[in-house]
Amino acid sequence: MTVSTLTTTPPVYRVTGRRVVRSEWSKFWSLRSSWITLGVAVLFLVVIGGVAAAVYSPSGPLGGKDAASGAALTLALAGTNLAALAVGALGVLLSAGEYSTGMVRSTFAAVPGRLPVLWAKCAVYGPIAFVTSTVGALVSFLLGSAALHGEKIALSLGDAGVFRCLLGAGLYLGLVGVYGVTVGLLVRNNAGGIAILAGVVLVLPGLTGLLPSSLGDTVSRYLPSNAGQSVMTLHESSDSLVSPGAGVTALLVWAVLLLAGAAYRLRRSDV
Repeated sequence: MTVSTLTTTPPVYRVTGRRVVRSEWSKFWSLRSSWITLGVAVLFLVVIGGVAAAVYSPSGPLGGKDAASGAALTLALAGTNLAALAVGALGVLLSAGEYSTGMVRSTFAAVPGRLPVLWAKCAVYGPIAFVTSTVGALVSFLLGSAALHGEKIALSLGDAGVFRCLLGAGLYLGLVGVYGVTVGLLVRNNAGGIAILAGVVLVLPGLTGLLPSSLGDTVSRYLPSNAGQSVMTLHESSDSLVSPGAGVTALLVWAVLLLAGAAYRLRRSDV
């Protein structure tokens, strides 16, 4: 009598960039905090922008300006700083949060190369933050346009430069999300990462006043918050801002520097 033995070969799964991205995509949408924080960011944009336009008065701080000044866009995007904090904080939580829960060990056991995880997190979250922020800025502008109908500062979506500014707001917030992911991987701590991000966005521009005036003015123009302001401003009207093209370049340079730092930390440090 002969005994036949059936052997089965287990499937072999290779780690590919596409699979790592799908994994990060699933992780992002399975977390309730992702939906809530993104919603809060959009709420900041829409509510603060809408309220700022609704309470506009020709005798107020923006009184005496006309449509060419871009004041309508200033009102519509009044909530950008708070939205940046929400978007950046979510980026920190997406990366540093895995260290606090211990999930990072499973992640790097599945992807031993580590760097694909960094690229995938940014490739998933950056576009999501860009799209949702652009939609929020667009809704805020449309609500503001309705509130400002008949006023001298009123603008429409078809006016020159308006759509570019709204896209610029989305681009700035999308890149702030990427900054958050990289800062989270650099410090590996939720509170520390969020504090650093808030300091860079809100506090650092004010500290440049401590530098000699010529140096302080130059540095200030290229900080992320002022570079972002340059991208979403209709006209280059302030000494503290640069052209939209230079603003985009500065934002991308910051992203590259932070990505390089996070990649170095991932490769050189233990989990």
